[in-house]
Amino acid sequence: MHRSWGASALPRKTARSSVAAAVLTAVLAAVPAAGWAGSPAAHASDGASPAPDPVVVWDRNAQTAIYEVAGQPPQVTARSFAMVHGAVYDAVNAIAGSPYQPYLVAPRATGRESTSAAVATASHLVLDALFPAQHDRLRAQYDEALAEIPDGSAKQQGVAIGTRTATAMIATRKDDGAFGDQTWPVGTRPGQWRPAPPAFASDGAWFGHVKPFVIPSASMFRTSGPPALTGRRYARDLNEVKSIGSATSTVRTADQTQAAVWWHDRRLTEWEIKRQLATSQRLDTLRTARMFAMTNLAEADATIACFNEKAAWNSWRPVTAIRLAGDDGNPVTSPDPGWTPLLGTPPHPDYTSGHTCYTAASMSALTHFFGRDDLPFSGYSADSGTTRHFRSFSQALAEVIEARVWGGVHTRSADVAGARIGKNVTAYVVAHEFRPRP
Repeated sequence: MHRSWGASALPRKTARSSVAAAVLTAVLAAVPAAGWAGSPAAHASDGASPAPDPVVVWDRNAQTAIYEVAGQPPQVTARSFAMVHGAVYDAVNAIAGSPYQPYLVAPRATGRESTSAAVATASHLVLDALFPAQHDRLRAQYDEALAEIPDGSAKQQGVAIGTRTATAMIATRKDDGAFGDQTWPVGTRPGQWRPAPPAFASDGAWFGHVKPFVIPSASMFRTSGPPALTGRRYARDLNEVKSIGSATSTVRTADQTQAAVWWHDRRLTEWEIKRQLATSQRLDTLRTARMFAMTNLAEADATIACFNEKAAWNSWRPVTAIRLAGDDGNPVTSPDPGWTPLLGTPPHPDYTSGHTCYTAASMSALTHFFGRDDLPFSGYSADSGTTRHFRSFSQALAEVIEARVWGGVHTRSADVAGARIGKNVTAYVVAHEFRPRP
């Protein structure tokens, strides 16, 4: 059971002194006070190669805790990563002199604090709050990270900064609606969602009711809904996924099959892509922290909006629609009771696609951050055993829209509408957060 952190009664961007003081006291007790801390920007010894970016290091550590150990499903990982990187960004931004708007808080800093200590502390405390069952493992990892940083005031002050930003994030997300008791209604009429084979599972309905990180309301980008069952667009959608998304499809190419599996990888190769871009584009720690926070918060809000949309329309998945096509009232569709998709159908409604919401938010945020679309990148999927290469962010988004159809888990309309939501969410996020200070 994961602890549910949610929206606090305390307002955003205000001090949480009593909570911060208690956490800070406990954390500082474990940090040695003696010794010289050295440069706050780099903790490599003289002559050594530069230390790895702590934001990238702790993103990998977060992936281990969030996915590899806790096994959170995709929509829940979005919230967890957003919490980690929102706190990390505020810490790094504060130490850099707050050249950008803070997300929650801007602790007073001199610029001499250890950035590595701040990043490690902010990440560790958020992860420890999210996953109390991993406390011992996370504490050992944190202690090992701090041991690599020279003792002294810079280290202690970095810990203090990270503690304050993590405390603000934890308080803000407390009681935010995560892990609620909402369920997906099981329909009986044509077009209505019902659990899909083979697992016939139902999960994640609560996510559409989580308080967003930035957008004012989860429903602010409400669509007009899926195509009418009796219309031409619905028939085109269904017949397309029926043909190319089948487990035994004869029209899907080998590359399309690989792409479908690659994008379905629950490790979300997009995590790897962001780390790769931070390295290949030689971002400093502040720019990395800003890029990760901007992207992860947009992804989280897009996913929340998507699941809110799923709850609003509660539309059936392709596997259900194809098997029961005789009931949809559309003369251009026909039932196939034994039809099976290439990929396992996720345990929630079709419209809109969570993956395209998430990826559109991610790729739009990266385009905004770098100021260009045509940056090459790649990602490896253990599930497909392949690496896919992209020339641009828009190319990746275009492929995931296709890949969810090729995998037989979404209709094209659900994918396209999801991508539109993701883009709209990112546009709102970048217009309201992470902007340079005047």
